[in-house]
Amino acid sequence: MKAVANYIKSLFLFELLKGLNLTMRYLWEKKITIQYPDEKTPQSYRFRGRHALRRYPNGEERCIACKLCEAVCPALAITIEASEREDGTRRTTRYEIDLTKCIFCGFCEESCPVDSIVETRVFEYHGEQRGDLLMTKEKLLAAGDELEEQLAADRALDAPYR
Repeated sequence: MKAVANYIKSLFLFELLKGLNLTMRYLWEKKITIQYPDEKTPQSYRFRGRHALRRYPNGEERCIACKLCEAVCPALAITIEASEREDGTRRTTRYEIDLTKCIFCGFCEESCPVDSIVETRVFEYHGEQRGDLLMTKEKLLAAGDELEEQLAADRALDAPYR
């Protein structure tokens, strides 16, 4: 009996009609497509995008050249060179992140003891050439200065989980 039912279903293309019925139901419903450049979807405060280096409120860079972020980076995208200053503290002379290698895992951000390197919510960036995606210390500090207000607010939201 089951064979006869399957034969009749295949003869009258029952599965095809079922699929067309589903298509017709969704054809008249309200669309949920976002028109990207004009409309933006909400982002989580934990979104991991382009990197930035933060400063203390007095303007001094936070990075103490401990090189933990360089050591923990699975893609080997971070390069740090450090030197000692006159007052005995260590600071970076060279801090570079190659965004063509970076996998945006967030390990660098998690390993930083002074909350210096952070990943921002910025995901709209590009490079015309390979060198454009090499984030130098100056570019990272400029990004941190530009986005400090948002970064501080995101860190305040994330404080209970740290």
